[in-house]
Amino acid sequence: MNARSGKRCRIGVTIGDINGIGPEVALKAVYKKRWPTGYAFIFIGHAGLLSEQAQQFGFPRPKPWKPGEPIAPSRKMLVWDPGPKERLSWNPGHIDPRAAEYAANWIRCGVEAHVTGALNALVTAPICKEGFRKAGLSWPGHTEMLAERTGRQRYAMMLLNPDLRVVIATRHIPLKNVARTLTRSIVLESIELTAEALKWLGEKKNHIAVCGLNPHAGDGGTLGREEIDIITPAIRQARRRKWPVFGPLPADSVFYQALRGDYAAVVAMYHDQGLAPFKMLAFENGVNLTLGLPIVRTSPDHGTGLDIAGRGVADPSSMAAAIRLAGRLASRRNPWASS
Repeated sequence: MNARSGKRCRIGVTIGDINGIGPEVALKAVYKKRWPTGYAFIFIGHAGLLSEQAQQFGFPRPKPWKPGEPIAPSRKMLVWDPGPKERLSWNPGHIDPRAAEYAANWIRCGVEAHVTGALNALVTAPICKEGFRKAGLSWPGHTEMLAERTGRQRYAMMLLNPDLRVVIATRHIPLKNVARTLTRSIVLESIELTAEALKWLGEKKNHIAVCGLNPHAGDGGTLGREEIDIITPAIRQARRRKWPVFGPLPADSVFYQALRGDYAAVVAMYHDQGLAPFKMLAFENGVNLTLGLPIVRTSPDHGTGLDIAGRGVADPSSMAAAIRLAGRLASRRNPWASS
């Protein structure tokens, strides 16, 4: 899947919720950045709307494509519009259940195309979770939808940039539900997926830090027993499998230690525990990599940006980083491709 081998690396890019910044950052990342000559980009979304936005930014219109069609060497930017073939209104900054339904369909089609070999990697622009809910779509986010579409029960989110890698044990659930949702098996699975991902990423260091749930990692049970009853037993089991795991560690200091180079990755117990420090450091170049899937899927680490949608000021750096990582991983053996 590179220029030397004569094969194209076909990277599908879903444009996400059209009323957010997804189409904008997808177009900017693909057209304004320099990419290897062996890459071919297939935007997945509404062809008419995407062409209009491309023209607004002074980019050539992407040429139509569908799975199974060959890609000429001169064609690097294409668009696949899997339908339905209806007029779709563009209302920047607005939450529209119809736009959410389209975004979900583009994801479904992208996953199927990847699974069948028409694509080598999938990069997804942001979706609107509130729009999903209003459209009656049950998935709380991309991660859960992708896992269901690929038939996986074992999966996780990893947020990464060149300096820090973070996996969260629980994802899109209310904070009040975290303690009762957390189990030894969830923590152990998160550690296991992290260890497997570090190999896939080619990381030489493999030390994994595991956060406590409570302040000061529970202070020996003074501030909660989750560290004693759930997290520590999971860590012990991971160590019996010969994984270099450390913790539970206080979350208020472990990210500094990881940034210093003490750990290759951090397993956080809930969404904001891991993502708040990560995004403070890496909002412009962070990438979301889904672990446990038989496909390569990355995304930018930000949301739909409804507050700036339609203004042409969105930064495509995180999307470009997601594409860059997807292209690299597409040439490596996926540890979960045959599991």
